[in-house]
Amino acid sequence: MDLNIVWFILIAVLYIGFFILEGFDFGVGILLPFLSRGKEPEMVDRKRRLIINTIGPHWDGNEVWLLTAGGATFAAFPEWYATMFSGFYLALFLVLLALIYRGVSFEFRSKDNNPRWRKLWDWGIILGSLLPALLLGVVFANILRGVPIDAEMNYVGGFFNLLNPYALLVGLTTVAVCTLYGAIFLTLKIEGDLAQTARIFAIRFWIFTAILLLAALVATYFFTDIPGQLGVIPGIIPLAGFAAVLLAGFFIRKRKDGLAFTMTALTIVFTLTAFFIILFPRVMVSSLNPEYSLTVYNASSTQYTLTIMTVVALIFVPVVLLYQGWSYWIFRKRLTIDSHLEY
Repeated sequence: MDLNIVWFILIAVLYIGFFILEGFDFGVGILLPFLSRGKEPEMVDRKRRLIINTIGPHWDGNEVWLLTAGGATFAAFPEWYATMFSGFYLALFLVLLALIYRGVSFEFRSKDNNPRWRKLWDWGIILGSLLPALLLGVVFANILRGVPIDAEMNYVGGFFNLLNPYALLVGLTTVAVCTLYGAIFLTLKIEGDLAQTARIFAIRFWIFTAILLLAALVATYFFTDIPGQLGVIPGIIPLAGFAAVLLAGFFIRKRKDGLAFTMTALTIVFTLTAFFIILFPRVMVSSLNPEYSLTVYNASSTQYTLTIMTVVALIFVPVVLLYQGWSYWIFRKRLTIDSHLEY
C-alpha cells in the first residue's frame, strides 16, 4: 500500500472521528430549545445550563478533529484542498462563522444573568450546531455526486450548484442523525426528569431518522455512480449503517442507552466508510468529465512530503488520542440539575 492510499485512509479516519465526537455535540446544541421547555424562566435556564454542561468540557477538543482533517488534506492532497475550498468557499465559510459563533456562545453565555443576553448566546449554540451539520452534509454529498471541475482541476460552478435535491437530503439526514445521537448522549450524561425527556424524544425521533437515512441510501443509487463502484448490491458496510440505526431504535426502547449510543456511532462509522469506499480512488468527482476527477494520485503532494507527514502522524496521533480519552474519563460522571458548572 503506497502513501497516497495511506493518507486517503488517514483523512477518512479523521473525518469519521470528527463526526463521531462532534456529532453528539451538534445534536445536543440542536436540542437545546426543545428539551428545556417550561413555564418558569429560571427552571428553563437551569435546564439549558445542564444541557450545555454535558458538552462543556469536550466541544472544543472535538472540533480539533475537523481542523486536523482540513490541515491533513492541505498537506497530503493540496489540489483537493484548493479545489474543494474554492468551490465550496461560501458553504465552508458559513460553517466557520457558525462554529465561531458557537464557540463564543459557550464562553460568553454565563457572563451575565440577563435573559436577553443568554438568549442571544443560546441562539449561537443552536445555529452553530445546526448549520455545520447541515452544510457539511451538503458538502460531502456534492463531493460524491460530482461538481463542475474542468481539466485544470478548477471548480467552475456556483454556490447554487451545491443546493441540489440529493445534497439537501444528505444534509438533512446528517442533521437528523446528529440530533438523535445528541438525545441518546443526554440520556447517558444526565440524571433526573431531563434524561427521561431526552429518551422520549429519541424514541419518537428515531423513526424519522431511519426513514431519512434509508431515503439517502436509495437516492445515492440515482445521483452517484455507486452501482459502477460497488455494484447493484452495495456490500455489507452501507447496509450495516442502516442496520445500526435500526438497532439504535431497538436499544433505546429497551432503555439500554449505552448500546443505543454505540449503535448510533456505528451508523456514522459505516455510513462515512461507505462514502469513502465509493469515492476511492477519487477525492472529488467531476460532473463534466470523469477524466477530470481528482484522485489520490493527481491531487497529492510529493512522496517526500507524504513520508515526513507519516512520521509526524505516527508520533503525535497516539498522544492526541490518549489525551482526549483521558479527558472523557475525567468528566465521565453524570450531571444533575443542581450541577454548579456554568457555560
